[in-house]
Amino acid sequence: MKEVYTKSFRAGWGAMDFNAHMANRAYLDMAADTRMLYFEETGFPMSEFQRMLIGPVILKDEVEYLREFKLLEAIDVTLMLAGMSDDGSRFILRNDFIKSERIRAATITSTGGWLNLRERRLTTPPERLLHVISDLAKTDNFLRLDSSIR
Repeated sequence: MKEVYTKSFRAGWGAMDFNAHMANRAYLDMAADTRMLYFEETGFPMSEFQRMLIGPVILKDEVEYLREFKLLEAIDVTLMLAGMSDDGSRFILRNDFIKSERIRAATITSTGGWLNLRERRLTTPPERLLHVISDLAKTDNFLRLDSSIR
């Protein structure tokens, strides 16, 4: 079984909300940071995306909250591939937010695609980028998505 990509964070001061737990925007920010760190570590830093005039675009985020994170708690954020079209133009990514006791505290499921930055339309990724995203560990309920680009 493929190892799940994981990054560690802390629930910082700026991530807190009025209720003294981590705000919903902080979850989305950590999910995006985890995605971009994965791409950077696999040969796709922001400069490479800019050079290729392509970038990941998220079309929908679904968040499920199960437990709270309080100030300065340790957070492990995983990244897995939950679905993809055969041509790689569309994908579903899942981030699990894990508390120090190995308890899942939240899940974000993000549906997205690859944006051609010149044409401002979805496109298929270059072969090397397709390999990088395909190399992520897959969820147990991995879905095959429609390949048609709209």
